[in-house]
Amino acid sequence: MPVQIAPVQSRVTASDLEPILAVAAKLAAPFDLRTMLREVVEAGKQVLQAERGTVWLYDAPADELLLEIATDVDPIRVPAGKGLVGSCARSRELINVRDCYSDPRFDPSTDKRTGYRTRCMLTLPLVDHKGVLVGVMQVLNKRDGVFEDADERIASVLAAQCAIALQRVRMTEALIEGEKMRQQLEMARVVQMSTLPSTMPSIPGYEVYGTFRPADLTGGDTFDLAVIEQGLLVVLGDATGHGIAPALSVTQMQAMLRMAFRMGADLETAFRQANNQLEGILPDDRFVTAFIGLLDAAGHKLRFHSGGQAPILVFEAASKECRRYKPTSFPLAAMPLKSLKPATEIEMQPGDILVLLSDGIYEYRNAGGEEFGEVRVEALIARHHELPASELAAKILGAVQAFAGNAMQEDDMTVVLVKRRSGP
Repeated sequence: MPVQIAPVQSRVTASDLEPILAVAAKLAAPFDLRTMLREVVEAGKQVLQAERGTVWLYDAPADELLLEIATDVDPIRVPAGKGLVGSCARSRELINVRDCYSDPRFDPSTDKRTGYRTRCMLTLPLVDHKGVLVGVMQVLNKRDGVFEDADERIASVLAAQCAIALQRVRMTEALIEGEKMRQQLEMARVVQMSTLPSTMPSIPGYEVYGTFRPADLTGGDTFDLAVIEQGLLVVLGDATGHGIAPALSVTQMQAMLRMAFRMGADLETAFRQANNQLEGILPDDRFVTAFIGLLDAAGHKLRFHSGGQAPILVFEAASKECRRYKPTSFPLAAMPLKSLKPATEIEMQPGDILVLLSDGIYEYRNAGGEEFGEVRVEALIARHHELPASELAAKILGAVQAFAGNAMQEDDMTVVLVKRRSGP
């Protein structure tokens, strides 16, 4: 069944997003497990203004929860299903208890042992992007009262990011035990590929498709196609270089954008805050060119900001030609941004196609040193524009490979297509 795009219910300010995106940046960096868990606890306390926090890891074979990080508490194990933490693990739903001693699921034994009194508690499942339970996070005693609905929303966003970060840390530790460099590259590829859409979203009246071919085991490209409250999110990112460092850069960018939009940010706020966070953590010689757009499928309007990503092509079915659009800003992380030029708005007519290609396609050279180039791309789209989006993407990649012959692929290749259907 096609996904219906709901209207945005609320917005957040830049100041609201700053601590959340700062947490996203931290959790995207390399960590050992215990350091990661401490960061999770500190992040929860900071963002939610809580006195204490705990993280329980789920041991699937034993069906138990292991308390690894907590204040004044030694590591303990409890069966999944016992107490508030166990109930959360079983239901995989947030539990907000405003008076712990009135809830029969609450175990006061730890309070008695430590002398600390727990007043209120948020308990959140840590479930990764594939639906796997990796643990449970608890935050205790909001400093100025109890946890409200707004805290639940913020905590849910944080928990989703923490779950992915924890899963990534576990993957990292498992992989680096053997051949370290090879294992790290393989791990980075798994992490990077897992951030890409596993299936293409279904949008009434549209075909959308994306694909990514790294030049090495890992690459500096990424893309996203996802239905969110604000519309269809369309992202193409390309970090300088390819390998582990650029892969982490684009993964960080993608995580920041997803979190910002989940918090209700508009296009401008999400773009600017992601840029400013990346500018603060990436080395001076690293940046990310990125197209970030939102499609209103009902109104057939596409609004976008492009941080140095070009060319942006829209094939216009009426004229059978491609219109080119310029970037709206500098590459992400190139410099801090206080404001942005207005977003570019495009009205998608029947048969029109948004064509986003990374420079690994345009700049692919054959044995004679000649680049594939923009002219060949535009001619190819005009000739095959009636094909389904997935087949058109295959045509583009096939034509590049045929042109290059035996020449080595030196850069990542990514294709993102958004096509408005010609018929009803």
